[in-house]
Amino acid sequence: MKILALSLGAAVLLTACGGGGSAGSSAAPPPVTPTASTPAPSTPATQPAPSAQPSKPVATESNPPGDIPDNQAYVAFQGAGFAVKVPEGWARTVTGTTTAFTDKLNRIETTPSSMSAAPTPQSAQTTVVAELSRSVPRFAMGKVSEITRSAGKVVLVTYQGDSAQDPVTGKVVRDAFERYLFYRGGKQVALTLVGPANADNVDPWKTVSDSFRWA
Repeated sequence: MKILALSLGAAVLLTACGGGGSAGSSAAPPPVTPTASTPAPSTPATQPAPSAQPSKPVATESNPPGDIPDNQAYVAFQGAGFAVKVPEGWARTVTGTTTAFTDKLNRIETTPSSMSAAPTPQSAQTTVVAELSRSVPRFAMGKVSEITRSAGKVVLVTYQGDSAQDPVTGKVVRDAFERYLFYRGGKQVALTLVGPANADNVDPWKTVSDSFRWA
């Protein structure tokens, strides 16, 4: 009987030890951290095909007020004993011995006269400039010089003055003047070129003054 009791006690002890060892060796699973789900890539919206870009328009050539276009055509004017080229299409008027050609803000005048002697810068200063200072509104002297053109030596008088008041707009333009005094054999022709003071007509005025010829 004593042996049976010992055997039962040992069995109970072994069972208790085995159950406790198993429970102590099993570690609790770590908590699961929820992971943010990656959204499925969205399908890009279909973009409309780019429309054809219109070609850049060519800028329209514009000349400042008073500028004579570079492509201006010229025609010959036959005066009394002389000839000179003037812009084609300009309006022509005759007042006494003066023939004028005008277009917008520009003007060309030819005035022949009889002279006993060739003009010089000194004589022009004494006679021509004195007369201009009395007749040109707000006259401002430039200079008097002797230059060379195709027709030979010529006296050039430059000055500024106000134009006549425009009958429509009432505006007055500040003009720049070039007066060329051509002379041969007792005859003088005053070629006067007029345009706004801020216009760039160097080349057109050179074309006109260089075209002067004695007939």
